[in-house]
This record gives sequence, structure tokens and C-alpha cells, in this order.
Amino acid sequence: MDRRGEHPYDSGSASVPRGTNTMATDIRLKEALPEITDAIVATYTECSRTSHLGHKPLPSREAVVDILTDLLDILYPGYWRRQNLHIGNVEYHVGDLIDRLHDTLTQQIGRALRHELDCLQGEARVPPDLEALAQQKTVELLKRLPDVRLILEQDAQAAFEGDPAAKSHHEIIFCYPGLEAVSVYRVAHELLLLGVPLIPRMMTEYAHQKTGIDIHPGARIGPGFFIDHGTGVVIGETCDIGVNVKLYQGVTLGALSFPRDADGNIIRGMKRHPTLEDDVVVYANATILGGDTVIGKGAVIGSSVWLTQSVAPSTVVSMEKPSLRIKGPTGQDFVPNYVI
Repeated sequence: MDRRGEHPYDSGSASVPRGTNTMATDIRLKEALPEITDAIVATYTECSRTSHLGHKPLPSREAVVDILTDLLDILYPGYWRRQNLHIGNVEYHVGDLIDRLHDTLTQQIGRALRHELDCLQGEARVPPDLEALAQQKTVELLKRLPDVRLILEQDAQAAFEGDPAAKSHHEIIFCYPGLEAVSVYRVAHELLLLGVPLIPRMMTEYAHQKTGIDIHPGARIGPGFFIDHGTGVVIGETCDIGVNVKLYQGVTLGALSFPRDADGNIIRGMKRHPTLEDDVVVYANATILGGDTVIGKGAVIGSSVWLTQSVAPSTVVSMEKPSLRIKGPTGQDFVPNYVI
């Protein structure tokens, strides 16, 4: 410490004394920076698909995350930011969140709608009142939150019943990434049904980043849905999943191939992902592909199965069990008389 109580080294470095000039000694190299800047800016016109310049802002990533946190605070009162809630103050708390969500969602949905309208090139149209339309969609989403809570109650119960390691519903809500990913999906799906662009996918990709679970907001998933462990699960846009379905980590519900038109362009809007009927269980690292693939009610798909065809109800599909071979320190093989 010096006599002013300050450490002699800068807080940004443990080895550079305060006041030391850390800039490069050859100042001539810095003279190239304006040229570098010009070269980068020139690409903003050339590579226009990866640039968004102008006075019409896109939805804010930070604002969407804040919106999600407010929504989860409503869907799971007492579990997220605000605690010490009780029946006497919860109405005031929720009312405050609803009022804030009205404003923030309206603004972000309005931005997303304007961007979508701007992308419809070549179509002459009178721009609608996007703020009014965004407000209508916001209020409609807020009206749907009680129904979303009823479904999430079934999802939480399915997790509790499906995992003997779960000690309580509190543990599931606090700790299970599967429930968090599904909760975000359920909100994003409602927004997608309301015709809101961009924001639903921003929400589910944020959940994907946090949990390792990738659920497209366009998938249709029934109540009582449980993803155990969760990391690496992928659920495609046109999946249909019934009631009380359970997935384990690493499961992929994907597309078998991408249909293309005569010009080689991907045909969009077709069903590309499988259908899982009620009470299906899919174990770890199984892959189920194709829009025509239907897994019948009550079927069980074993670990590491690769499936591109439909399965009848109550069927068990599994890989042939491999034999176990153990090699000792001398290099001699010991082949046990059992298989795994």
C-alpha cells in the first residue's frame, strides 16, 4: 500500500505498476487503424445479410431476457427474483409485473413486426398501426398465462413422478433444466401462435444456451412433458408430442432430409419432424427422424436407437446388446459370460 491506501499496481493487471504506459511502443502501427476501420465498414454494404443499419431497431436481446425473467416470476411466484411473497402482497407484485410486461412486450413485439414488414420486399402495402397490433398481441399473451400455468403444473408433476431422485417439487423448479427449457418454450409457443416473429426463437435459443436443450417454439407439445437430465436434447419445429411423454438426455427429434424444389431451394412449411403419441418414453441418445415417422402410444425407444420408420403402440425398440470384453494388464482378454 502507498501512503494514500492504494495498491501500487493497477486493478486491471497484477504485474503492471500504476502509471506505466502499456501501449505498443511503435506508434506507427496505430496509423493503420483508420484503414482497418474503413475496410470493415465497406463490408457492411457488401455483406448486407449480416448487417442491420438504419433507424428501425430490432428486438433487444437484453430486453427479451428481462421479459422472460418477469414471465417466469409470474409463472413460478416466489422461485425467481422476488421472494417473501404471500397471499396479501402477491397480487400487488404480479400487477406490477403485468404492467411492466405490457410496456416492454409491446415495444419489442412492435420492433419485431416492423422488421418482418420491412423484409416483405416488393409488396406495396400501407403499413398498419404496428404499435396497436403489438399491444393486442401482448394483452392476448398475458391473458393466456393462467392456462400456461395449468400446463406447467402438469409438467412439474410429471418430473416429480418420473424421477425418483427428485425430493420435492421445489427442487424441480429450482434445479431442473428440463422444466426451465419447457417453461420458456411454452411462453414462446404462445407468442408464435399469436403471429409474433423473431422473439419466440430468441427466447428458446436463450433457454438452449442456458440448459443445452433446443426446443423450437413451433413444436406442439402436450402437458405432462418431462425431459430428464436434458443436455443435448433437440426437438424440431414440426414435432408433435402427445401427453405424458418423457425424454432423456441426448435425444434428437429431427428431420430425415430437407425436401427441395426444382431449383434446389429448401421447401419450407412441410412436416419434417416425427410425431410422438401419448405416454412415449425415449431413452438417452436415441435419434428419431422424419415427418412421416410416428411413435405409437406407450412405445419405448431404447438408448442409442436410430429410427426413421413408424412404430406401433406399446412397442419396445432397442439396439442389440453388445458383448462386454475386458482386457487385463497383460493384454489377455477376459470375456465374461454375460452381456450388457
